[in-house]
Amino acid sequence: MTRPPRGRRRPLALFALLISAMALLLGTVPSSAAENDWWNPTARPAPDSRIDVTGEPFKGTDAQGKVRGFVDAHDHLMSNEGFGGRLICGKPFSEQGIADALKDCPEHYPDGSLAVFDFITKGGDGKHDPDGWPTFKDWPAHDSLTHQQNYYAWVERAWRGGQRVLVNDLVTNGVICSVYFFKDRSCDEMTAIRLEARKTYEMQDYIDKIYGGPGKGFFRIVTDSEQARRVIEQGKLAVVLGVETSEPFGCKQILDIAQCDRADIDRGLDELHRIGVRSMFLCHKFDNALCGVRFDSGALGTAINVGQFLSTGTFWKTEQCAGPQQDNPIGLAAAPSAEKQLPAGVAVPEYAAGARCNTRGLTDLGEYAVRGMMKRKMMLEIDHMSVKATGRALDILESESYPGVISSHSWMDLNWTERVYRLGGFIAQYMNGSEAFSAEAKRTDALRDKYKVGYGYGTDMNGVGGWPGPRGADAPNPVKYPFRSADGGSVIDRVTTGQRTWDLNTDGASHYGLVPDWIEDIRLTGGQDVVDDLFRGAESYLTTWGGSEKHKAEVDLASGRPASASTAEWWNPFESFAPGRAVDGDRGTRWASEWNDNQWLRIDLGSPSLVKRVTLDWEAAYGKAYRIEVSDDGSEWRTVWSTSTGDGGLDTARFDGVTARHLRIVGVQRGTQWGYSLHEVGVYSG
Repeated sequence: MTRPPRGRRRPLALFALLISAMALLLGTVPSSAAENDWWNPTARPAPDSRIDVTGEPFKGTDAQGKVRGFVDAHDHLMSNEGFGGRLICGKPFSEQGIADALKDCPEHYPDGSLAVFDFITKGGDGKHDPDGWPTFKDWPAHDSLTHQQNYYAWVERAWRGGQRVLVNDLVTNGVICSVYFFKDRSCDEMTAIRLEARKTYEMQDYIDKIYGGPGKGFFRIVTDSEQARRVIEQGKLAVVLGVETSEPFGCKQILDIAQCDRADIDRGLDELHRIGVRSMFLCHKFDNALCGVRFDSGALGTAINVGQFLSTGTFWKTEQCAGPQQDNPIGLAAAPSAEKQLPAGVAVPEYAAGARCNTRGLTDLGEYAVRGMMKRKMMLEIDHMSVKATGRALDILESESYPGVISSHSWMDLNWTERVYRLGGFIAQYMNGSEAFSAEAKRTDALRDKYKVGYGYGTDMNGVGGWPGPRGADAPNPVKYPFRSADGGSVIDRVTTGQRTWDLNTDGASHYGLVPDWIEDIRLTGGQDVVDDLFRGAESYLTTWGGSEKHKAEVDLASGRPASASTAEWWNPFESFAPGRAVDGDRGTRWASEWNDNQWLRIDLGSPSLVKRVTLDWEAAYGKAYRIEVSDDGSEWRTVWSTSTGDGGLDTARFDGVTARHLRIVGVQRGTQWGYSLHEVGVYSG
């Protein structure tokens, strides 16, 4: 477009400049001034929060046809409905308006003296000004963990600033609910999850009304990756439902005895899938009947370990780690208020400093749940899983080439990073301060380049985690308001709600509306490359999700085929360890050899077949060194894969495709004093 000569601007151009200047001063341009501004609501309630972002949210895809935008892979829009209803104060929306939504819990009045959880999580005496709207004197704040941070207008501001995916993890904890002094409802976890899901749909309806009717709002709950792509291409926010709870489907354990069975897992997964859940954690904070957890540290870890005992009848148990991955150190810090909940004579145990791994891994029920999620094309969240559980879960996903694995908020040992990317999974970092976030992002930048993936963040708002504090107005490179969004299309100023205006430099990340400001702070402290990786997050997340949906279980060429072996162990007439047990499709049976190194198991595939992948599900007696051979005639053998560092569990051997009729596993060195023992061997063309 030709620029008019200086001093000769057309009146229309001058008018446009005037409108733009007014928008910067006053926030969002009223919809009555722009009927075609689809991004501006037609019926925003009054009074309400300002948005303080101008400009049309970007639509469509880039030149390569890929969606653009940021991903919050871990948020808790509705945690105020969990934990008995009084742990997180305030609501993300209310039909009665902002004054009803953003008010404190009743027991916090008049000065916070009874804000027990605030005292536990923040320290001090818990006292604060309970008034939210319109003054917001003391909350929300980056270090206030008990007050609503996800008001819908603040989420709207994050969307206008470039966010295009939000994972709403439905969350609660029955034990925390049961021991907390204040509650107004049942502590049943699945009841809370159902309510939070319903409230999320109600929030969508609420925003739709503000924007002019069904389907018109920016907040769109999606249940498949293609639907999410369409929503993002329209310039809107794709909202994915997840679950993060300690006892999903009632799968707790008491004194190491599971309180659920496979039927409970199937019913639970079916129900969650039906209400729109597409990703979930199998364990969180407490060991359960599905998996052991990655520990919390310090005083919080002690308090949660107390909760572990109250929930399961056992404390965490530790052992030496088998590899470089470690669970968080438990620590020995006291938590007097929590420890008072223990029965007389019971105390939190001490732990050896060098024993960093949970003894509990993925149980048989947990494996059943993982495979059940794969059948339903759901994504598995591995944060909070113990190292032992994570390793086995990744073994299972790798054996099926299933990409649906997510680490959403920095609760995974970072030594798993490449393994997750190799599978096709997605990783997000917790919403740390901009400098620390940028440093960690750069540390793993080469891996993202290698696997051509984007990056995400997990705000964990309303998740009792703590958020970035202010760097200070005197920082050498503060956020300067107003600034442009990452795509360059919107102008973002300080956000005002009621009588309070927030500035990231002096207030930190106090609520969800400050996510765009935090991303600008990352650009200033970490550079444009970090922001670019984040801006590729939406495409990368949807690639992982879409790969899960498209996954098809492959035909096992070895299933039910004739098998023979060098030897088969025999020690009682009532149990068979014959070679055929390794290809019968039943993980409860196994082939076992005699107790010496040089043993083999041979499978006749029936006809020449393309072979590219072999899975070996070892019993406790595993092969440390072994090789895989193939043959056309059963006489001449050639090696296609070998290892000398086997560690048992579920191994997946991948190699360039070969055509063969016969396959043989040759044991070279045992990993134990016993022979070789395989529950199942799978042979695949893919």
